[in-house]
Amino acid sequence: MHQNIVVIALTGIGFAALLFAALHDIGFRTVPNWVSLLLFGCGLILRVMAGDVAIGLGICAGFFGLTFILWRLGLMGGGDVKLLTAAAIFLTPIHTPLLLSGTAVAGGVLALVYFVSGWIVPRPTRPRPKGFLRRVLRCEQWRLQRRGPLPYAAAIAVGGVLATLAS
Repeated sequence: MHQNIVVIALTGIGFAALLFAALHDIGFRTVPNWVSLLLFGCGLILRVMAGDVAIGLGICAGFFGLTFILWRLGLMGGGDVKLLTAAAIFLTPIHTPLLLSGTAVAGGVLALVYFVSGWIVPRPTRPRPKGFLRRVLRCEQWRLQRRGPLPYAAAIAVGGVLATLAS
């Protein structure tokens, strides 16, 4: 019973970290390091409790190697590398393919939405709007017009949540 409560709590904290990373990336195009560390810590504890820490760390290292190469090629942001690596250990080893496929599909949908929105969303107007949400939306208008980077942490969060719910 006690172990189930710990697993539920760590899973909830992991979900919250993924959601926060997605929202922060949408708003600011960054993923704070502490979010990835929190997710990694939750995952490490979960893997120790499940008895598959060695396999989990191996998969985590594989994810890091792959995403590091993508980062060096300029295809992925550093925060996304850390978040995806942390998400890899957060999930059970058998669910990491779901993380990859869910992230890839969500990333494709995200890219398509941003691509189409660049033509539909009007250019931002002046003066600067008041209020946090309006300012974030105005920033998104500028990013869409300039074809700025995608908030890929949102796709990673969707992939992580889908893979977790599958377990």
